[in-house]
Amino acid sequence: MKKLLIFALSISLIAVLAACGQKNAAPAAEGNTKEVTLKVGATAVPHAEILNFIKPKLKEQGIDLVVKEFSDYVQPNIQVFEKQLDANFFQHLPYLEAQNADRKMDLVSVASIHLEPFGAYSKKITNIKDLANGATIAIPNDPSNAGRALALLEKNGLIKLKDGVGIKATLKDVVENPKNLKINELDAAMLPRTLADVDLSLINTNYALQANLVPTKDALFIEDKNSPYANILVARPDNKDSDAMKKLIAALKTPEVKKFIEDKYKGSIIPTFE
Repeated sequence: MKKLLIFALSISLIAVLAACGQKNAAPAAEGNTKEVTLKVGATAVPHAEILNFIKPKLKEQGIDLVVKEFSDYVQPNIQVFEKQLDANFFQHLPYLEAQNADRKMDLVSVASIHLEPFGAYSKKITNIKDLANGATIAIPNDPSNAGRALALLEKNGLIKLKDGVGIKATLKDVVENPKNLKINELDAAMLPRTLADVDLSLINTNYALQANLVPTKDALFIEDKNSPYANILVARPDNKDSDAMKKLIAALKTPEVKKFIEDKYKGSIIPTFE
């Protein structure tokens, strides 16, 4: 009987120690949860600013968001395609589609975040009616934004394009140019620096903001809210549905981000999500 009692007490003690061990192990397992690094390429304004705004929220969810800033429109897509980056945030869908076709890539849009209305700026005139015959106009040299600029020039009565070309227009599609305007294509990032040298420059809003231009105040004319050029978050087919990407998308589409955009950019940038 005594041996049986000692045996029973031994079994009970082992069970208690095992239970304590399990309780102590649980916090250790939680503490070992690995943080996921998400590398996203972006142009400085407003894209990197918006991403940096959500970094603390993503940190709480186990995502270390690393924002890499670019001053051009080519490398962010190449680096996502080559897996140097996980995603990028700087472009609209027509530009992505053109880049995919030209460079044989298969990048995909995973979220629409905001619209940056495209505008025309000048340091020489304050009204488009004052644009002289033979004036020089600068537009972006990438096909999607060049077509966007030409369509905006047509909408404001400065040129006429071939019927049906719309935003896919090139300089060869200009069929009427009553003021004999000289239209030069330049790298988009260089356009703000051309303002002193040209009569009119059509500038993407992110570069306009970097140059301290306020589109709703400084542009002679600007796209309306019906523009199809919403800025998108872009990823690869192999990571577009990852948990980290889903958390990034959710963090970008919060009421806090909407308020941040509205307060900071004061109408120059329009959220495209509710």
